[in-house]
Amino acid sequence: MKPLAMVGVILILLGLAGLVLGRFSYMTEKKVIDVGPVTATVGEEHHVDVPDVAGVVAVVAGTLLVFASRRQS
Repeated sequence: MKPLAMVGVILILLGLAGLVLGRFSYMTEKKVIDVGPVTATVGEEHHVDVPDVAGVVAVVAGTLLVFASRRQS
């Protein structure tokens, strides 16, 4: 598979995942206390919303890249 087509397929998959899921979250750890041998950490959860427009643009751009790679051959 051509590199341009592979990038297009990846964009399509990421765009579809963004449309279906719409949001993802991740955890970070933050040090609260760091006194000598005693340390305390707190886990913080962060949420990221993926706009629907970004998913649609990614799918359209990926489709265009796949078709552009087919025309070059």
